[in-house]
Amino acid sequence: MRYLIALVLLFYPLVGWADDWEDRLVFNEGAEGPRLRVISSTDTVLFAPVIEGFVAENPLISVEYLVSGTADINRRVRETPEAFDVIISSAMDLQLKLANDGFALPIDDVPVPSWAQWHHSLFAFTSEPATIVINRTAFEGQPVPQTRQGLIEALRKRPEAFRGKVGTYDVRQSGLGYLFATQDARASETYWRLMEVMGSLDVQLYCCSGDMINDLADGTILVAYNVLGSYAAVRTEGKDALEVVLPTDFQTIMMRTAMVSRATAEPNAAEMLLRYIVAERPAIEDTSPLPLLQSGGANGRETIGLNPALLTFLDGLKRTKFLSAWEDAVIQ
Repeated sequence: MRYLIALVLLFYPLVGWADDWEDRLVFNEGAEGPRLRVISSTDTVLFAPVIEGFVAENPLISVEYLVSGTADINRRVRETPEAFDVIISSAMDLQLKLANDGFALPIDDVPVPSWAQWHHSLFAFTSEPATIVINRTAFEGQPVPQTRQGLIEALRKRPEAFRGKVGTYDVRQSGLGYLFATQDARASETYWRLMEVMGSLDVQLYCCSGDMINDLADGTILVAYNVLGSYAAVRTEGKDALEVVLPTDFQTIMMRTAMVSRATAEPNAAEMLLRYIVAERPAIEDTSPLPLLQSGGANGRETIGLNPALLTFLDGLKRTKFLSAWEDAVIQ
């Protein structure tokens, strides 16, 4: 029987910070042993089954789960690495930079393939595609686009129907959005044509996938581009008006990663949690909606590699140049 946990909302701020977490919950409140602080970009509803399974097996440990945006996670960890024990994010490039800059505790013999870890410090545990999500009411009697070029043609064909009704990440603010955008741009020039078309239609810009899907569901927007696949699958379940499209021209697939903070005060407990997240596949697969890493390996060029190429667009000059081109296309 599943171990019963307490999920307690906390209303007081972490020392030195305003109370601005997207979500903040405690699992297994009152446990007599260590309390781990986990900072994560994954919504609690998606990750709670994983933490539940961990505290069920380790009833002396409590877990404080703090949800924030990917760019904000990077900033917070750099400013106060001692405030967190485990760091989880979908922004592979920012995570790799943190690990490369010495913020991750090396851990030997974590059972993951070589392509799913970086220097025994950063470990991938899910593989999730960027998707297009549409509100079917906008495509009644029309073919649903299955490629980026198809989406361009659909938007150009009926501009008034889609003006102000298309959404995507604000890549200036979203770490994951920036990762998806740079990888799309490397894969095909179609990305820039799509951004120009979206920009001409007064595209709506978002911090995160969840907000895009909420606005899709109520008709505020009709198309969302680069929505994270796990969020699309969970949040569109039972919503007949919404359809998730995996582009057939090429897919951009990211790997969610986890690391233990080098500055953690609880290295043993933090390592236990990381090993559970990365390696306890049967327990997690039974309860979590997150698509765990496939044993077959990275899917060719479609899966973003956990390698130094990720750092390319984090270079200051390259980032400035990319964002300038993005703004020229999108902010019209």
